[in-house]
Amino acid sequence: MHTEYHRWYSHNVGHDMQLKVYGHYGRPLLVFPCAGGSFHEFEDFGMLDTVREQLNQGRLKIFCVDSLDNQSVLRRDGHMGDNIWRHEAYDKYIVNEVAPFIRNHCQSNVKIALTGNSMGAYHSVNFLLRHPDVFDACIALAGIYSLKEVVGDYYDQNVYLNSPLDYLPNLNDGWFIDQIRQAKIIICSGQGPWEYPEDARRIKHIFEQKQIPAWVDLWGHNVDHDWPWWKVMLPYFLPHIL
Repeated sequence: MHTEYHRWYSHNVGHDMQLKVYGHYGRPLLVFPCAGGSFHEFEDFGMLDTVREQLNQGRLKIFCVDSLDNQSVLRRDGHMGDNIWRHEAYDKYIVNEVAPFIRNHCQSNVKIALTGNSMGAYHSVNFLLRHPDVFDACIALAGIYSLKEVVGDYYDQNVYLNSPLDYLPNLNDGWFIDQIRQAKIIICSGQGPWEYPEDARRIKHIFEQKQIPAWVDLWGHNVDHDWPWWKVMLPYFLPHIL
């Protein structure tokens, strides 16, 4: 399998950021790590093996990025407002640096698909909803969809603008809604320990109110918040975005 490692200084983030590319050709899929995770997590935990066939067939090209969660939404020292602002720097890094890198790497202006588990699932949904001109599909596995569940009692405009359960009901811009309606949105949650099925139910209800097609799939009460289940989920849903 063709692999590449890349590292560059991000002017948006203010330090070096790393990513890894897997595959020689195919639909670009940007992978977000779990909370505070790294660009090599997808490979380390065996997720790469679940999509190896599509990679070898040239149907899929994967781009795995670093997280900035430990400097932003998961940081507990300093002022929470400043910490949340770091997510906006990450937003600019992904949209203004990583997305152009992916398009150049693929030699195409095709829109990019997203996936991730846990906090990576949150990022997948949030980035698609905020930037439907850049991203057109997501497979979000076992995510939360409001930052209030992470940052606690603190709430400001940036928490609101990065909490799909908060801003999506109020999103009435016709262009945005039309772009989102054309996307392929897949959200899956187990109902076992440490899962967040209520968030999946809530966002499903909002999608229905907005007439946004989305596949929100709740798996059983034995499905817990862990890698073995995510390794089952991703190859199950992946064909629907290829």
